[in-house]
Amino acid sequence: MRETQQRRRGLARFGALLGVVALAAGCSTDHSPSEPGKGIDVGFLPSTRGMTDRTSQLIDLWNGAWFAAIAVGVLVWVLVLWCVIAYRKRKNDNALPVQLRYHVPLEILYTIVPIIMVGVLFVFSTRATAEMNDVSAEPDVEIEVYGKQWSWDFNYTSDDVYFSGDRISFNDGEVGAEETLPTLYLPVDETVEFTVKSRDVIHSFWIPAFLYKIDMIPGRVNTFQVTPHEEGVYSGKCAELCGEYHAEMVFNVAVVDRETYDAEMEKLREAGNTGTRGDEYNRQYALEGADNGDH
Repeated sequence: MRETQQRRRGLARFGALLGVVALAAGCSTDHSPSEPGKGIDVGFLPSTRGMTDRTSQLIDLWNGAWFAAIAVGVLVWVLVLWCVIAYRKRKNDNALPVQLRYHVPLEILYTIVPIIMVGVLFVFSTRATAEMNDVSAEPDVEIEVYGKQWSWDFNYTSDDVYFSGDRISFNDGEVGAEETLPTLYLPVDETVEFTVKSRDVIHSFWIPAFLYKIDMIPGRVNTFQVTPHEEGVYSGKCAELCGEYHAEMVFNVAVVDRETYDAEMEKLREAGNTGTRGDEYNRQYALEGADNGDH
């Protein structure tokens, strides 16, 4: 009888704890969409759902994964606290609890549930990845991007002009440093196909606001498509440690209207930057076993 009463008191305390948790969760009054890029509606990511044609599904995948992780974490902590309260050692109780070696239904449950969880995450991740990597659309603009130590070359192949960047050294916090960075221009509401390559070592082309990055590997060509929907200037950077000045390998991404885009292409044309800067500017490596004239 005494043990039953103690267990009931323990369960009552556990129920009170759950009530406090539920009350705390219900006290949140901020249910409206937050400021873009800073709130839970976008998973605190530096983007918005309408930034490109593909950011929405990535935000949904990100938020869904976090909600699932939080739910699993809450369940685990609830079970842990329940065991701590319900099965704690009582005063003057020196008897050993019943010793169990196994519990087949529980062990089966612990095996099946994680498999289901991983399977669901795999399905949604695969679906979002497939949509992000889809390059079947007919692009309006084609741009070839070369990463190099420690800057960028942009070939606007659709317009037959190019921009070639040089390393720019700047100090953290330097006012106006962004204005000196290489700028990649994209027309708003038009599908852009990127072809990314490397001139020397492994780089990674990353526009955080687009929620996508892609590796640039010497000797390999990678492609992706995106349609930006919001005009503005965004940050771009190399996301792969590529040498001493990796931190300075940054650039601007300007999403502009078609008229402004055409004007920027005309500026490059007037500056004599016609054609493309292709693989002939890549760093040449001496391959082992190659015939280099030494015998």
